[in-house]
Amino acid sequence: MRNIIISDQIASVCPEFHVAAIACEVRNSSFDAGLWEEIDTFYTYFSSSHKMGEINQRPAIYATRQVYKKLGKDPNRYRPSAEALCRRIVKGQELYRIDTLVDLINLISLKTGYSIGGFDNSKIQGNLILGVGKAGEQFEAIGRGPLNIEGLPVYRDQVGGIGTPSSDEERTKITSHTTHLLMLINGYSGKEGLQDAVDYSMELLKKYGQAQNIEIELI
Repeated sequence: MRNIIISDQIASVCPEFHVAAIACEVRNSSFDAGLWEEIDTFYTYFSSSHKMGEINQRPAIYATRQVYKKLGKDPNRYRPSAEALCRRIVKGQELYRIDTLVDLINLISLKTGYSIGGFDNSKIQGNLILGVGKAGEQFEAIGRGPLNIEGLPVYRDQVGGIGTPSSDEERTKITSHTTHLLMLINGYSGKEGLQDAVDYSMELLKKYGQAQNIEIELI
């Protein structure tokens, strides 16, 4: 497991922050019908039981938004990924179909409200530090192009930023060739609920990603 350091910048605005890290060997696929049955079932449930105004009050989402505000970032302009996914459902929009690993991470994020970083672990260089984005810092968001990460929590390796709660970076993204996965489940709302999210993640990773040689650490 890589060493993950939480900077004083993050600890000062969110002393209750914890992260669950999962590293494992996996096999990715372009599509899994069983997984999408689970996603479609959750889509139907969530769309019928939640209203737009309730989404940003889910504990994990609310806590992430509060950290954005404390760091000077507008969470309505730069939404945490879990919130953005939930809003798509309530709007009646289709969820993205990327690949099995990304799709299952999105399902975990939808169910738990956590913004989850999913990375090709073989592309990360060195250990990780969770800090705060700087003005003008380069960050190529997946499918979105350059993203202004000033004021966003950001994980950096020796090269630069790899993930924020709003988007991950192109350089370390999951692809069809990914065989070593690193998942970071970000608990800005604290430690409570993280173990349940880990247990659910392991269920899906074993079922649909053939996960093995699994390492788990709660920081």
